[in-house]
Amino acid sequence: MFHHDRRTVPGLNTSSTADISFMLLILFLVTTSMDVDKGVSRQLPPIEKQQRPTQVNSNLVMKIYIASDNKVKVNEQPILIGKLRPVIKHFIENKGKNHIIQLGTSRKASYDTYFKVQNEIVGAYNAVRNQHSDELFGKSYELCDKDQQAQISKDIPQRISEVYELEGKGTTK
Repeated sequence: MFHHDRRTVPGLNTSSTADISFMLLILFLVTTSMDVDKGVSRQLPPIEKQQRPTQVNSNLVMKIYIASDNKVKVNEQPILIGKLRPVIKHFIENKGKNHIIQLGTSRKASYDTYFKVQNEIVGAYNAVRNQHSDELFGKSYELCDKDQQAQISKDIPQRISEVYELEGKGTTK
């Protein structure tokens, strides 16, 4: 009696789908920013043409080591990262210009722990420099002009040595 007509579903126009996808990709690339400014901002000293190994008094070296389980040791003694800054500050103040902070890290230690230790080291230097700046100029290090900052940096240099392990070959500087 009643006859149903079979209707066909119209197909999608796929040529415009590719155009829309391409325009969305361009929109995404234009509107997003990919700023990845995480890291350690440090300027390396210039390469000397003739480098000779120098003997360093072991009393002037503070050895900080980050183990594979992310535990930190200072001169073979375990320490919490939160207690690191005052210890480093005390060391810098007592040893003068010739001190060296030697930072060693296991390959299996996390970057997070490494950056936390680096922040504590830099924070200790900033605290010592601010204190020295206040004594000399009556203001913080950041408020000093470039010549005053250069004088303070000369009086309290950042002397950080990083030690790394080569596979099966011990430590190298």
